[in-house]
Amino acid sequence: MSQTNNIPLYAADGRCVGFRDEQVARRLVAAGQLSPSYGRKGHLRAVWMKDPQGDCPVPTRIPAGAKYSFRQQLDNGRCWALRRLDRRDDDGVMVNTRGLFLNVITECLAR
Repeated sequence: MSQTNNIPLYAADGRCVGFRDEQVARRLVAAGQLSPSYGRKGHLRAVWMKDPQGDCPVPTRIPAGAKYSFRQQLDNGRCWALRRLDRRDDDGVMVNTRGLFLNVITECLAR
């Protein structure tokens, strides 16, 4: 059986428990028995069982975090700039990850 029309079914704790036909999955979502998870183009990607309290285990929105690249307005136009990788840890001590990052890049280029 081809899995192109099958939608993965996940338990509330995140483990995959099988696949459901797309029409069956849509019918269960419409009945409120499963929570849907849609892709960025609006296609149904997965369905999730609800936990015993009836809550949806899937967050409805992606949490917004720090963006590492952003547009920077310059005198002669716009360009992309990258944020610095230097940050503070939980204790407030400055952590410099630039050396680790450069090691990874160097190893990738060496191969």
